[in-house]
Amino acid sequence: MRIFQRLLESSSIFQTGDANRRLWFRNGRIRWMPLLASFRRISAFKVAGIVLIITAASGAIEFGVANDNISAGQQSSNEESAAPSPGTWSSFRNSPQLTGIATSSLPDKLELLWKIPVQDGVTASAAIVGDRVFVGTYGGELLCLDRATGDRIWVYYSAPKPEPDTFIPAFKSSPTVTADSIYLGDEDGVFHAVDRATGENLWKFQTGAEIISSATIVGDRVLFGSYDNSLYCLSTVDGAKLWQFETDGYVNCTPAIAGEFTFVTGCDEHLRMIDIATGEQKFDMPLYTYLIASPAVIEDLLYVGTYASEVIAVDWRQQEVIWRYKDDKREFPYHSSAAVTDNRVVVGGRDKQLHCIDRATGEKVWVFATKGRVDSSPVIVGSRVFVGSSDRNLYEFDLESGEQLWRYNAGQEITSSPAVGEGCLVIGTEGSTGYVLCFGAKEK
Repeated sequence: MRIFQRLLESSSIFQTGDANRRLWFRNGRIRWMPLLASFRRISAFKVAGIVLIITAASGAIEFGVANDNISAGQQSSNEESAAPSPGTWSSFRNSPQLTGIATSSLPDKLELLWKIPVQDGVTASAAIVGDRVFVGTYGGELLCLDRATGDRIWVYYSAPKPEPDTFIPAFKSSPTVTADSIYLGDEDGVFHAVDRATGENLWKFQTGAEIISSATIVGDRVLFGSYDNSLYCLSTVDGAKLWQFETDGYVNCTPAIAGEFTFVTGCDEHLRMIDIATGEQKFDMPLYTYLIASPAVIEDLLYVGTYASEVIAVDWRQQEVIWRYKDDKREFPYHSSAAVTDNRVVVGGRDKQLHCIDRATGEKVWVFATKGRVDSSPVIVGSRVFVGSSDRNLYEFDLESGEQLWRYNAGQEITSSPAVGEGCLVIGTEGSTGYVLCFGAKEK
């Protein structure tokens, strides 16, 4: 699609009467035009603060008032990055439904491609998009790494860091990557938007307490939870608060999406469904236990592990628990978020086991005992399952049988979750000096 435009001043934003019809110009180029993407040709003129848009497809003329008072952070100084596509891993569970399913394949035999040290280790998941890996660290760094080599491209800090040993807030949430931005929160309650190409800050939003929840993107909105008991919805463009929903406890979970609704779970022992457009609560279902894990949603059913040592399947339309799974011998909570396929639910437990459950019945399919807590959230890659454990191992299992296929001893506890994209697996370890490790197939 070729676009023609003329712009008499180098940089502006204009907006029509409809809040969604917003265009961004920089150096004579149209930067963002979600509602005009189908037009074959566009001419843009800016005269005395008025922007005229003439579309060749219809001959229609639209106009708006230009806003030149925009921060440099809102304008990328580089070409637009490619949007995350199939084969990438762009967020905590790789989809707004949080199902933990990879769309990239992996080689039959994994080899360590690179391993880099990071201050204070990693507890969150990485993102893998194109030839870049993005990972937040407990030392307050957001790293952009070369996927092939692990070399640092840029580093973004949660706060100013004048000295190497200066304490800055940790990144406990996983980065969520879009075409041009990265979103994540820190333990001081600041939510950050970062330019994907340059690592420069775009905007920040202060909440009232730490953020462990990872972000979910819905159109031009970003959703996340905070330990100030709230679920937030912000504009991805400038961080403006669109709405805030207050619960009665910490919001640990990453918001899962079903159509026009999102779900919030946390320490107030309730499952709530919220309208994404308005922030209004559509239902409140008591669960009688608090939740650390994030829910996975497929159609009308939601799956999540609880602090009451159960995994539950909830019909959210009927507001009814349709099955409960509980280990007969061990009662420990679930911090791990489930991976869900058409017929299986796979989740790690603080009972040191990985559990595979029949999605239809809630019956046990298989259980594998590790030697440490499994707070890591499993990832399913075709017929294989990958997960970390506090016993310092990264495991691979056969999805149907539970047979261990491979194991890598990382030498440190693994509470972060695997990210699988672009033919490789990336995971981090804990420790005063932790590591980011990348596995794949070495070039012959």
